[in-house]
Amino acid sequence: MSTTSSHGSTIDRCHPADATPVTIEAAALESTAPAYLRDLKERLTDEGLVPAELTVDACFDEDCSLATQAEVDRIRGYVRAGSFLGVGTVTVTVDGVADPEKVRPALAACAERADRDGLAFALEGPIAVDA
Repeated sequence: MSTTSSHGSTIDRCHPADATPVTIEAAALESTAPAYLRDLKERLTDEGLVPAELTVDACFDEDCSLATQAEVDRIRGYVRAGSFLGVGTVTVTVDGVADPEKVRPALAACAERADRDGLAFALEGPIAVDA
């Protein structure tokens, strides 16, 4: 039995910080390399900004497994970058989907990766994945 008492959950013990949440567009990132992301995170912190969301534009308009895999690999890189930066959500806006049956499982794998990294994964556009 513990002799220390608990004063509420972790969330109950959170305090507001003087920081502004921001959304980062993936297209604005110069790189997803750890050194670049580390510097970016430091600059954001110095400016009182907290990365809350990373948005990614994606397109699966080619009915080609290799093109689908390349686009999913790109998205997965942004999921990793979002995790490194400490965002809460990676939002992927999909413009076109040539073959939903090829794309859906690939995006589901990205969603699973985001979940393992503690991130929400949101999809916007003409396709959805089962949660």
